[in-house]
Amino acid sequence: MQFRFQNMEIWQRGAAISAPLFHLADNLEQRRLRRFAEQLRAAVLSITNNIAEGSGSTSDAEFANFLNIARRSVFEVANMLLLFLQQGICAQAEVASHLAELDQQSRMLLAFRRTLKS
Repeated sequence: MQFRFQNMEIWQRGAAISAPLFHLADNLEQRRLRRFAEQLRAAVLSITNNIAEGSGSTSDAEFANFLNIARRSVFEVANMLLLFLQQGICAQAEVASHLAELDQQSRMLLAFRRTLKS
């Protein structure tokens, strides 16, 4: 069985970016920054969870709301990465590559959300 969201590029890209961010969370945990690791994992999961949950909606308006929540989670992850960079927890190159992908994810979520409202 395959769920609707599995065929969506926005979900696939969200799932793809989650792998390196989960790895980062594992590294944070090893450095005894457990709270940061937990928060990062939760925010990353929220992106794909809301896309998946929204895809099961019975209306486009409801799906659009879930996409908005997913997009807000993208911003939460970006904020955390920027703060990790400021605190010297992450390197510039690592953060820059993640931010570029998160920016693309945000744009895709917004564009798809707009198609639902049309």
